[in-house]
Amino acid sequence: MSQLNAIQDDDSLIWLPRLAVHGGPRFLQIADALQAAVVDGSLKPGDRLPPQRRLAAQLDVDLTTVTRAYDEARRRNLLEGRGARGTYVAAPKVELTAILDLSMNTPPPPDGVDFDDMLKQGLSQVLMRADNASLMTYHLGGGSDSDRKAGAQWLEPMFGHPDARQVVVCPGAQAAIAASILALTAPGDTILAEPTGYPGLLTAATQFGRQIVAVEADMHGMVPAMFEEACRRHKPALVYLNPTLQNPTAITIPERRRKELAGIAQRCNVRIVEDDPYWRLADAPPPPIATFAPEQVVYISTLSKCLTPGLRVAFVLIRDPDERERFLAALRSFALMVAPLTAALATQWILDGSADALMEGVRKEARLRHRMARDILAGRYSGAGDGLHVWLELPAYWNPSQLARAADSEGIAVTPAEAFATGSGSVNAIRISLGSVKDRGRLQAGLQRLSQLLARRPESFSAAVV
Repeated sequence: MSQLNAIQDDDSLIWLPRLAVHGGPRFLQIADALQAAVVDGSLKPGDRLPPQRRLAAQLDVDLTTVTRAYDEARRRNLLEGRGARGTYVAAPKVELTAILDLSMNTPPPPDGVDFDDMLKQGLSQVLMRADNASLMTYHLGGGSDSDRKAGAQWLEPMFGHPDARQVVVCPGAQAAIAASILALTAPGDTILAEPTGYPGLLTAATQFGRQIVAVEADMHGMVPAMFEEACRRHKPALVYLNPTLQNPTAITIPERRRKELAGIAQRCNVRIVEDDPYWRLADAPPPPIATFAPEQVVYISTLSKCLTPGLRVAFVLIRDPDERERFLAALRSFALMVAPLTAALATQWILDGSADALMEGVRKEARLRHRMARDILAGRYSGAGDGLHVWLELPAYWNPSQLARAADSEGIAVTPAEAFATGSGSVNAIRISLGSVKDRGRLQAGLQRLSQLLARRPESFSAAVV
């Protein structure tokens, strides 16, 4: 996304953007920049904006582009027309001052995809083609035949043509992780994981009386030698890996290391839970670990991170039939099934191509937001350029909890590294989620405020708030 710059000394033009070639439609870049200026206070209620023709000349765009930008800004309640007197910044709405939530990893709303229409069309097709009674009753087998076939189709980019009979449909990845722990481990067993990882694993393991042991990781993920040593020392029943755009570090384990980890798991007879929610959002990801040790791995792919969390649908590939039955029994003990209506909607979207279209829109929007974050956060940005989040290492004068509290006081929610620690140690970093703020302009303003905060020392911040 663009960076704001002063094109002239005229105060009415300080918010103007440098239009980026790959920053999306130009009218949206202008509207986003205008909204960011309103949010950060560069433009205040009552400020008069330049006439459209003058702005078009300043930006070297056609008049239609500026007209569309102003119309979009009015739709967002940012501007108001006052007849012959011109266009002015409107009084702020509540949503402009609401907290900017950069703590929740959700897919960003894709530009050019009418989600409301897609939802209506999908539900209409489901209700027209399905037996409505079957949508309101129990499904105990891990999904209907059509749902499992849709799951197999969803997994084709990863595995070619997986057997639909080996696919289990779950109510989200967290349920799949919990069922895996119950099915593959016993109370008191050890589960290996990276030192920094998904908090839901620790929550489930603690509730079920399992012990998490952290295994050293480097810039390429879990270190094979340390994994093998931990297997010998702790005799674990399970190892949990999130190998693609890992949450929260955004590290993708390269193919060679995936093969090494799979080989060690086979030699040590340790099952792997491969939680892979971001594989289809990544740019040319390596093959899943499950391709190198098919019988050793429970592979989880959720729609929540690629499409929308509201579906609550995840597909789990389990090759071994006995393990699959144990998994289903464990799942039924606390979740029973996916809601048939949402499973049917997911199936409809996958089979008619809507899921791929929505996912592609999410991928494009995520990349735009990563470019924005890279530009604003400059040398501090350490993202992969895709996925939903950035792992931001902090300057030495901040610690994660301290920074999170300071950001919260400025209306920005971020997640400190402590929330992801599976062991006793923690790194000096925070996770920033790029998808949960709907408007790109508000996200831009939030990232700019966060960048300014990072540049200040805690002492100056504390003095300012006193």
